[in-house]
Amino acid sequence: MEQYEPDSLSAAQLAAMRRSLTNGRGALTRRSMLRATGVGALTAGGLASLSACGIPPAKREGQGPASTDFSDREKRLTFSNWTQYIDISDDEKSRPTLEAFTGRTGITVKYTEDINDNVEFFGKIKPQLAAGQDTGRDLICVTDWLAARIIRLGWAQKLDAANLPHAYAHLSAQFRRPDWDPGRAHSYPWTGISTVIAYNTRATGGRKVDSVSQLLDDPRLKGRVAFLSEMRDSVGMTLIDMGKDPGTFTDADFDAAVGRLQKGVTTRQIRRFTGNDYTADLSKGDLAACLAWAGDVIQLQADNPDIAFAIPSAGYLTSSDNLLVPSGARHKANAEKLIDYYYELPVAARLAAYINYVCPVDGVRGELARIDPSLAANPLILPDRAMAAKSRAFRSLSSAEETAYEEKFAKLIGA
Repeated sequence: MEQYEPDSLSAAQLAAMRRSLTNGRGALTRRSMLRATGVGALTAGGLASLSACGIPPAKREGQGPASTDFSDREKRLTFSNWTQYIDISDDEKSRPTLEAFTGRTGITVKYTEDINDNVEFFGKIKPQLAAGQDTGRDLICVTDWLAARIIRLGWAQKLDAANLPHAYAHLSAQFRRPDWDPGRAHSYPWTGISTVIAYNTRATGGRKVDSVSQLLDDPRLKGRVAFLSEMRDSVGMTLIDMGKDPGTFTDADFDAAVGRLQKGVTTRQIRRFTGNDYTADLSKGDLAACLAWAGDVIQLQADNPDIAFAIPSAGYLTSSDNLLVPSGARHKANAEKLIDYYYELPVAARLAAYINYVCPVDGVRGELARIDPSLAANPLILPDRAMAAKSRAFRSLSSAEETAYEEKFAKLIGA
């Protein structure tokens, strides 16, 4: 483990972020589209800050700076999250689950929707974290790749399992063992995000499309197939189809997956690589089938009965947004109580019913059915055990790996 990790980004990494801003995950809005799980929309300042010199971590991995916890005497906490990522009352004047938490515990929550993308947010808090200072936030919600970086740099506090009985008991198996936080020592998922196959039954003549191999090899789909412009999604799903685990793949495996996709480009089986703009083409039938983000599929199906989805028998890719207590936070125990609260089954159901993302809480189906039976039956929100067993995660990448892989992927897609 390196003691120092520079935060400067290569040209390939910056290009990938700009793609995400233009039409990828970073261009999506919550509720109507699946929000970015990789890098989000970047301001000029955000790009500049990440291109600057690296900052050494405060401590080694797993050794976040110790800080005094004022939770006993200060019944409050500050929680930074993404916009529209929590339940809101019908009159949009309150957040029912947060208010119920305060009513029960006496802990007031300053809830701030100040995360617009991972990179920009990291740029805001990085100087304080590097200096061992309080960021002014007790709880943050960031995507898995950024959570991995914060933990690796030693900027996340280790959680006290004694304060997390519901979270420990109810965390779904598919989210329990990320390679970047073994045993969930520093994080718990707020929600999961899945990459699946979507198709237009009218455009396929009623045929089901349920594998990456079919996307790449079925002559009846030639020229009407799209893959995603996000490297982890397209390469990860291709690796899974090839029998490789995206959590343990090698350089040779990555190259083989890119080669397989290149064949699809050369033969014009693949029409194009897209961001979230695949939704319009799929709905119209200009695309017959594509890789898709599950949140998009839920929205598309609400508007178009021809849209269907499939979970490949080989497996599918899942990422997550995660709750962390940053180093220097003043109210760690209060933050842990809030994390644990959202793993209570009735509370988890209320949240899932509102945001419609993959719920990481096991055993919530009955509670969700009381709110809306159709949501409880939707595998894109509550995967059953068979589907959850097919979930795979893309492994953490070193800075060198990410640069090399993004360069190869950019060449593939012509970016």
